[in-house]
Amino acid sequence: MTTPTAIGDGDSWYASLERFLRLLVHSNLFISLSTMSVVLTTVVLADLPLEALPLFIVFAATLFVYTVNRFTDLEEDEANVPDRASFTKRYGRYLLALGVGLYVGAIAIAITQGLPGAIYLLLPLVVAVLYSVGGIKQLFLLKNGFVGLAWGAIPLGVGYYYDQLWTLEILTITGYVTAMITVAAVVFDVKDIEGDRQEGIATVPNTLGVAATRRYAQAANVAIAVAVVAVVLGTDLPLAFCSLLAMNAYVACYIPFARPEYGPLYYGFVIDGEHVFLAAVVVALELLVW
Repeated sequence: MTTPTAIGDGDSWYASLERFLRLLVHSNLFISLSTMSVVLTTVVLADLPLEALPLFIVFAATLFVYTVNRFTDLEEDEANVPDRASFTKRYGRYLLALGVGLYVGAIAIAITQGLPGAIYLLLPLVVAVLYSVGGIKQLFLLKNGFVGLAWGAIPLGVGYYYDQLWTLEILTITGYVTAMITVAAVVFDVKDIEGDRQEGIATVPNTLGVAATRRYAQAANVAIAVAVVAVVLGTDLPLAFCSLLAMNAYVACYIPFARPEYGPLYYGFVIDGEHVFLAAVVVALELLVW
């Protein structure tokens, strides 16, 4: 008599966990945590003091940009990710208000504290406009590179905040994040094949096919890993930068499983979680090894 109850409890626990993870993904809270993880990785590898303000600024800007994008992509999401579209219709306006409020708050704090370069906090707004309504995503590969550059601006912003903009550490992390996010963005398009075709958007998966996309993405991932090793061995970068290879291994594991039928937890949690994973590895190694 106890076995069915135990199984039922297990199923209930799993269903609750799945609902919670979907909430994190659909609300853009998890992707905001991912960009915060980029800040954390940058601070640790560049040996900078950790402060709360850069983390808050990046979280607020990400929530704002991605929530705006949910509304501009609503018609596309109804074809590709109907659950996310339903979530946006039901709760999107509240999340948009939260995103706008936090983003404006971050700008206000930067101005009142007299942070140099506070004007650059308007860049997320420019990114949102260019990507969502500026036609960037209509051009083959350009939208992937644009997303990569937008994420690459995060370690650059960290460097600017700490007055370490042009150091080898900051530039290396910037190049790495840009390249890896571009690869992830290409793989991410696998889930949107049908919707992108209906919208007339040419992507790598709907142009070259899913299998070819996985091969090219894996080749790019390996090339980036080789570049990391070459830069570490050929420069004065500390060996701690080899920890970046943990994310290449993570990416190498998820690329073979990219398929159109996989849902938001695969793309929005597993793939978007790559920088959360990297930050955890970097912090752990910093505490235990370096």
